[in-house]
Amino acid sequence: MSLVKVLSQRPIADQLFSITIESPSDLRKGYEPGQFLHFRITDSFDFTLRRPLSICKVDLKKRQITVVYRASGEGTRRLSRLLPGEQVDVIGPLGHGFPMHDEDQHAILIGGGIGVPPMVELGRQLRNRQMKITSVVGFASKRQAILLDELAEFGDVIVLSQDGSIGEEGLVTDALTEALCADASRFYACGPTPMLKAVKETMQIHNVPGYLSLEERMGCGIGICVGCVHPIERDQKVTNRKTCKEGPVFLAQEVVFS
Repeated sequence: MSLVKVLSQRPIADQLFSITIESPSDLRKGYEPGQFLHFRITDSFDFTLRRPLSICKVDLKKRQITVVYRASGEGTRRLSRLLPGEQVDVIGPLGHGFPMHDEDQHAILIGGGIGVPPMVELGRQLRNRQMKITSVVGFASKRQAILLDELAEFGDVIVLSQDGSIGEEGLVTDALTEALCADASRFYACGPTPMLKAVKETMQIHNVPGYLSLEERMGCGIGICVGCVHPIERDQKVTNRKTCKEGPVFLAQEVVFS
């Protein structure tokens, strides 16, 4: 564990906050977009389990990490009340993030709701590889829309919302057309499980390989409690894999959905 300083915190949308902290580890030794940090809310026993929050941005020179999260429960609401200068107990970066392929020409980044933040650091690193990037993001409504300006720095951004209050009305899969996917080398997706299932099926039709970042409840975050397993198929055999330790990112073709 590491006690690190909170550098900034601000609300960015309805119940959504951006917090920047000192890095709990030396990021120059390696990290991957799509990894997460494990936050302990307090030193008391009020909140026993840590909260896994995906990395949104990394500043290597300043050794800072920004996380964007939804304050939907009492634990994350308390986290949202931390002020600059205060300290928070953080472990990470943890897990396996998104692999990148230098030979790729066009990557499609797909994010739904709170699955959008990890696409920002991923987009930055892919852009550094001179790759064409198209981001497809979906929200329940305009009130939850986040990080559009950041994603626009990397390429085209297609926005959808369930109620039509921002972008086009619909789901992210509505934008994954044959025309968009025709020259796509790979896709990367993060969001709620129903979205990931639909994205996998759609991209299989278009014959585009990719990766899914799974959302599972994590207890320990380091593969001990086995509370976050998900079925993965490899070599025609389905086994439960630990999302926190072996994921959260898996090859889309390997992920089994019920």
